[in-house]
Amino acid sequence: MVESRRGFLAGALAGAALASSPAWGQSAFASQRVAVQTRGRGPDLILIPGLASTAAVWSRTADRLAGQRRLHLVSVRGFGDLAPQANARGAVMAAVAAEIRRYIAEADLDRPALIGHSMGGQLALRVAADAPARVSRVMTVDSSPFFPALISPQATLGDVEPIARVAYQAVHFLGEEALRAGGRGMGLDLGGASDALFGAVGWQGGDRAVLAQALYEVMTVDLRRRLPEIAAPVTVAYGWSADRNSPRSRADALFRAAYARLRRPAVFEPIQGAEHMVMIDQPARFHAAVDRFLA
Repeated sequence: MVESRRGFLAGALAGAALASSPAWGQSAFASQRVAVQTRGRGPDLILIPGLASTAAVWSRTADRLAGQRRLHLVSVRGFGDLAPQANARGAVMAAVAAEIRRYIAEADLDRPALIGHSMGGQLALRVAADAPARVSRVMTVDSSPFFPALISPQATLGDVEPIARVAYQAVHFLGEEALRAGGRGMGLDLGGASDALFGAVGWQGGDRAVLAQALYEVMTVDLRRRLPEIAAPVTVAYGWSADRNSPRSRADALFRAAYARLRRPAVFEPIQGAEHMVMIDQPARFHAAVDRFLA
């Protein structure tokens, strides 16, 4: 987790340069929910960051792919330095997914590929389920259609909703440190999901109300019933460890169970040595997986 946070900081700093680079253009797409940056030429690829992250987390990936793809980097308003605008009120994820679908239609993208990290992976799954004919393929990065399934495949919404309410209150009223302390105080044993739910989730800051609401939704949204609606092939990349003493050693079985309801079997890409920030923790291995995904 420490390594993930150090890597994320480096990625965020690099992303500041990315955002101001003249090679990047701000899309003309007007949205109260998301901002989109574009770069490159070729088949369309949409990159969606996770909870409390912005396009900065994709800086290395974007630099590598800009010569091969037309990139569309989504940032959720209310994360990082972006003002929350419409995300300050009510639910976040369904509305953001709808805006990504609208962007695909208004920008006339030709069946783009989607890559989403963490919460962004859930958004990508939702877009692919809502508009199966408009998406060519999906990669989720350390993301689950139901995050509690990474604790136990038998976990239910009833199991996690009280924890999610505490998490919401901790972030909304007290901040991230209280969230982590609250998790420890409840004696939670989250195993390999701990860094995704209460730790190195890429906290780049943002509007506290938006962060709290988005975290609550990430913990309670269950998209497993919608997996059969996805027509596009799905690749699942995630951090993994060969060390049996590491919670990440159990990740393979947990991710495979989480995606079992897909119409066609997913391709699984365990990234050894990575934790939650896979693309920053192990960029070479992650980029090799992306190459296979896009081939």
